[in-house]
Amino acid sequence: QLQLVESGGGLVQPGGSLKLSCVFSGFTLNYYAVAWFRQAPGKEREGVSCMSKSGENIIDADFVKGRFTISRDIEKNTMYLEMNNLQPEDTAVYYCAAEPSSYVCFGMSIRSRDFRSWGRGTQVTVSS
Repeated sequence: QLQLVESGGGLVQPGGSLKLSCVFSGFTLNYYAVAWFRQAPGKEREGVSCMSKSGENIIDADFVKGRFTISRDIEKNTMYLEMNNLQPEDTAVYYCAAEPSSYVCFGMSIRSRDFRSWGRGTQVTVSS
């Protein structure tokens, strides 16, 4: 059974940092494209960062602006999102997602409809 479990969320002051983790079980991470999404209250879910199955292609949303970094550790079957210079507008529930496809995480956008396996999310709150 495929399972994705996020952790690492919390309350941080503006300008602070957090590192989110997503542990995969039931499948091997290197066979999957992976991504982070987020959803703020009253807003639609939006793509944050996406890594292709090969790990060679990464798409970052414009609002990331070099502040966030997606990565993965194949041996630990875990992916990460390192977030720096967090701002109040980054407040949201963050979700990890995975899809066993070589055609995901290419192009200009990160689309939630490309992913069928999802975690339950971890809350990130940026506030002073």
